Amino acid sequence: MPTSGAEDWKQFLAEPEKHWKTGNSAKALAHCWEESGGIPPDVRTVLAYAPELAEVEALFCIPEHQVPLPGGSRPSQNDVWVLGTTPQGLVSIAVEGKVAESFGPTIAEWFKNPSAGKEQRLRFLCQELEMEFPPDKALRYQLFHRTASAIIEARKLKARDAVMIVHTFSQTDEWFDDYADFLSALGLRAKINGIASKQLASGMRLHLGWAHGAEKWLRV
Repeated sequence: MPTSGAEDWKQFLAEPEKHWKTGNSAKALAHCWEESGGIPPDVRTVLAYAPELAEVEALFCIPEHQVPLPGGSRPSQNDVWVLGTTPQGLVSIAVEGKVAESFGPTIAEWFKNPSAGKEQRLRFLCQELEMEFPPDKALRYQLFHRTASAIIEARKLKARDAVMIVHTFSQTDEWFDDYADFLSALGLRAKINGIASKQLASGMRLHLGWAHGAEKWLRV
């Protein structure tokens, strides 16, 4: 059902009382996207650096969209997932909202004494991202499954482009180095308020961007 305001996003959070606070990413992201009525200007500016995404428009945006993954019951829960359209076709956009929180455990921490399910999942994610298994243990696990979720939904909908955007409201761009390390492992170079792109073996185009949100959303 359609949302009627940012408060409608709260019910979909895994831990609403913990995360729905002024200054936190969940609330800042909800108000920014809801009041923008689609893709916010700061995100749209970053997307436009990729020629294929310069004219993207949102068909719909889903808060806390879950994408199932093999190797366990826990899905990848996207802060926002967008089905977009361009003159060339559909676009799958996975959005990860941030302020001061990290990208979670490293591969070394998450994959310590791994179960068969965790090994299956990590192999699957590396395959989706066309990375060697096992990956660099210093990389952050969240970036793997968030990026893969954009690819999975793009394939499902026969979209030409898959996008993972970090939409941060940190005024000092905290944790950018972890994001940059992840892109480096994909053979890409990260930029603040920029986007990097590569073509996958399937022919799908993968784009990863870092968008700096306005400070005003931290005060809502």
